[in-house]
Amino acid sequence: MCGIYAAFRQPDVEQFKEKALANSKRIRHRGPDWSGNIIQNSTILCHERLAIVGLDSGAQPIVSPDNNFSLAVNGEIYNHIKLRDEFKDYKFKSLSDCEPIIPLFQKYDIDAPKYLDGMFAFVLYDKENDRIVAARDPIGITTLYMGKSSANPKTRYFASELKCLTDECDEITAFPPGHIYDSNTDKLTRYFQPSWWDENKIPTKPVDYKLVRESLELAVRKRLMAEVPYGVLLSGGLDSSLIASIAARETQKASAKQSTEGIDANKELSGVDESGSLHSSGFSRLHSFAIGLPGAPDLIAAEKVAHYIGTIHHSHTFTLEEGLDALNDVIYTLETYDVTTIRASTPMYLLSRKIKAQGVKMVLSGEGSDEIYGGYLYFAAAPSAKDFHEECVKRVKNLHYADCLRANKSTMAWGLEARVPFLDKQFLEVSMNIDPEDKLIKREEGRIEKYILRKAFDTSDEPDVKPYLPKEILYRQKEQFSDGVGYSWIDGLKDAAEAAVSDEQLANPKPEWGDDVPTTKEAYWYRCKFDELFGSKSAAASTVMRWVPKAEWGCHADPSGRYAAIHEQKVDDA
Repeated sequence: MCGIYAAFRQPDVEQFKEKALANSKRIRHRGPDWSGNIIQNSTILCHERLAIVGLDSGAQPIVSPDNNFSLAVNGEIYNHIKLRDEFKDYKFKSLSDCEPIIPLFQKYDIDAPKYLDGMFAFVLYDKENDRIVAARDPIGITTLYMGKSSANPKTRYFASELKCLTDECDEITAFPPGHIYDSNTDKLTRYFQPSWWDENKIPTKPVDYKLVRESLELAVRKRLMAEVPYGVLLSGGLDSSLIASIAARETQKASAKQSTEGIDANKELSGVDESGSLHSSGFSRLHSFAIGLPGAPDLIAAEKVAHYIGTIHHSHTFTLEEGLDALNDVIYTLETYDVTTIRASTPMYLLSRKIKAQGVKMVLSGEGSDEIYGGYLYFAAAPSAKDFHEECVKRVKNLHYADCLRANKSTMAWGLEARVPFLDKQFLEVSMNIDPEDKLIKREEGRIEKYILRKAFDTSDEPDVKPYLPKEILYRQKEQFSDGVGYSWIDGLKDAAEAAVSDEQLANPKPEWGDDVPTTKEAYWYRCKFDELFGSKSAAASTVMRWVPKAEWGCHADPSGRYAAIHEQKVDDA
């Protein structure tokens, strides 16, 4: 993962270069390993590099052999070996997993992203035709923003974070996932068109537990492509625990294979071969990382999982005061004022700093499972299977505003890359086409939230297979991350907001907020902090979407899972 910044058709681009480099420097935390830039015609591309694959020869922007195309990418392309094989006549300059995007574009033009398997945001410039294209991965795991300026109406700006655009742009949009922009038409086109995209099309295919398990295992295996130390985020909840368990198994297999057979140098550099089999970068045991307030539910559960799956575990704590002290930095990093995202991002932000200090540059994380399988506790109130499915599809489509944004920016604040196996295209194709009747929460029948996922990895009727997780973890009730790090975290945030915001302020929101009015003191507090950092009338606010439970289902307004009626530690009053 890296950071990119581009200005297309920028007047006096040579003179603008100093400003472009200053804007790019604002996201150097995303790419602390090297910086690069290139000017062609009136366009400049800048790149801040975090080296994960192709360490010695993957500097960007990448330029084609004929010097016509220049490319800046933020992401990881898991099928790059297969793509290289498809373009044997292309004279590759590096071992970068991103370089195949150039010949792919030469062949498929704006359909090129359809053939990529990975998480990415890229900008590619065609010098001969003075044309730029930009694209973002299907779900929006990787952040990307696009900006326009009324002062230079023909100029288009692109950046990994919107803080790079606020000086030049008076119109900023979150680049939509699964889309490609083409300057020839000045339009966005959706290239990602999976079978499940239409939420009104209700699937009827019964669940295939074996397929669910195998597709998730393959998704994890792909994402262990690395030449640097890696680990897993482990909260002790179902999602992160499953990812950690699979990753530990795959790492052990690769280590055993490496010690007995050795590994071909080219394959070792690539990470994953055509069949999707892992090639380890030389680590025989997986490292896992957890964070919480002292005595937090997640810390206790994570220790149990780590011991069971055999990871080298690192359990970190933070105090309420440390979390509150970090809020301004977190909001500046996230570029949002959404309550749920800020609550959950603060511990992740603090943990990421500790992980990077321990020498790890890449981690696997469990985002996406709750949206795919209706894992949030409020899904228990879904009126029907149809409503359940529609809500799942909508949540997946909006992940780039919430969990993907949190996972990407909280980690990249410290030059740490987070990969999310649950959002693999193949796994999504399997999971989103399951009959929602099979996903419904029916506690009276023993079918708790995400029952399908739990059942797929329940090996109790497979005596020859070692269980993936202890039973009490495999069937542990859902905890939203901001709850699991310690219930007093959210309580402490509310208390601090109560002290910072008066009743009069809450009753009189700023006129420039329009209809986007905070309804709680905590939300008001975060919005004020956001305004202080980005300006109360900033174009940045247009990129924010609030994460709230579905009120029509009788959900409590507070997004904390503890307010759901079925939560074991339910609270009765906000």
